[in-house]
Amino acid sequence: MRAHLSKQSNPLAVVRNLGILAHIDAGKTTVTERMLYLAGATYKRGEVHDGTTVTDFDSQERDRGITIFAAAVSCAWDGHRVNLIDTPGHVDFSDEVERSLRVLDGAIAVFDAVAGVEPQSESVWRRADRYGVPRIAFVNKLDRAGADLDAAVESIRRRLHKAPLVVQLPIGQEDRFAGVVDLVRMRALVWAGDVCQEGPVPEDLLDEARRRRTLLEEAVSELHAEALEEFCSQPSISDRTLAAALRDLTRSGAGLVVLCGSAYRNRGIEPLLDAVVAYLPSPLDVPSVRGEDGAERAADPEAPLAALAFKVSSTATGRLTYLRVYSGTMRKGDTVLDTGAGRTERVSRILRVQADRHTEVDQAVAGDIVAVAGLKSARPGTTLCAPEAPLVLEPPGAADPVVSVAVDARTSTDADRLASALARLAEEDPSLTVRTDAETGQTLLSGMGELHLEVAVEKLRRDHGLTVAMGRPQVAHRETVVRGVSGLLYRHVKQDGGGTISIH
Repeated sequence: MRAHLSKQSNPLAVVRNLGILAHIDAGKTTVTERMLYLAGATYKRGEVHDGTTVTDFDSQERDRGITIFAAAVSCAWDGHRVNLIDTPGHVDFSDEVERSLRVLDGAIAVFDAVAGVEPQSESVWRRADRYGVPRIAFVNKLDRAGADLDAAVESIRRRLHKAPLVVQLPIGQEDRFAGVVDLVRMRALVWAGDVCQEGPVPEDLLDEARRRRTLLEEAVSELHAEALEEFCSQPSISDRTLAAALRDLTRSGAGLVVLCGSAYRNRGIEPLLDAVVAYLPSPLDVPSVRGEDGAERAADPEAPLAALAFKVSSTATGRLTYLRVYSGTMRKGDTVLDTGAGRTERVSRILRVQADRHTEVDQAVAGDIVAVAGLKSARPGTTLCAPEAPLVLEPPGAADPVVSVAVDARTSTDADRLASALARLAEEDPSLTVRTDAETGQTLLSGMGELHLEVAVEKLRRDHGLTVAMGRPQVAHRETVVRGVSGLLYRHVKQDGGGTISIH
């Protein structure tokens, strides 16, 4: 089922920009890894526990076994270019998710088949609601003991979305999970190793598959006018009408397509990729971006340039600014206006990103997610546009820090470099703030949680070569009069060779 794109530029209709969202340990990175492998973007399946995944390339991510930094990758599937952003699942790194959601057209929400909806699942779901990002759901880990698709779907119905539309039926349970029944096309997909085999629905599941197909048709008909018309006039809804209705409901947010599988065992990923292509929107299907002055820019390569920076990182080769291009075309050597700094800058290089690997390209067009080298002042949330057609896009929201620690350099040499290193950290991650306490003189680093701050301090040590100590902030204690006292009178009389002195 591998598919590759031609070298020619693809029209916007075959581009999908999506993120992978979930609670920590639900399997986001493994899902991303399997999608890249099956699409032919990688030749080997990486594993989180081995530290060999494409998107968890940072040394801290591999040491801790979790995703810390949002990583962009791309692959080709069925003639479409799929741009993926694997986002963190830990609550301390929710700002990374926020900035990624701001530039995405769609998302895959991954759920654990045993745990169902977890706290961070709900948090990232609400953030996606805020930006109106269409989603499909993937219930992962059906091979685990205690896995229950129906229970997971019910938790989605209660806590996230009132209309989950389950389009698959598992074949086998827990360690016997072998494949799925596609309820849209009424076919069985069974995996033997990495090979997906298509066949008729097994006899022992045929009645249950028909019952669930009927329930799916009824649920879709309640939400989609064309499907309702066919449902009332025909014995059943055709596969074509059902697929079209699922696409419309996904893009409007009225319905949530739910698929299932086991990413670790490589089961269910091909139909997930098919669903991404079939149901999630292209840049042409989402509304035109609107500037703060009300001006709109359509997803047109010929329109004036409008792009939003959502991530900044420092690499061995220099500073990279990650952009989503909404309209126009950005070419190597172009001069762009940084509306945040109010200055123009030159684009020295444009890079197609594959996690920590980059391929230089000559241009980026509307719908692309790329990295740009050469920008000195751009920050996350900065709008880059054509100088003759200025536009300011709404930046992603930044959360207020909740925890602070004191950081101190061990040596005088490191003390001189610490301030610039902290400034660079805060530049890359807007949820980090740095300040000097005027009373204690301590340098305080504030962030979203203890793990967030530990990662930041470790980054100072590894990437900047600083010997840094981290501790609790000191508290400046003061003494003051709390309240006045009345009802007491004392007279002190003292005579020292002269007149009497009275003090009251």
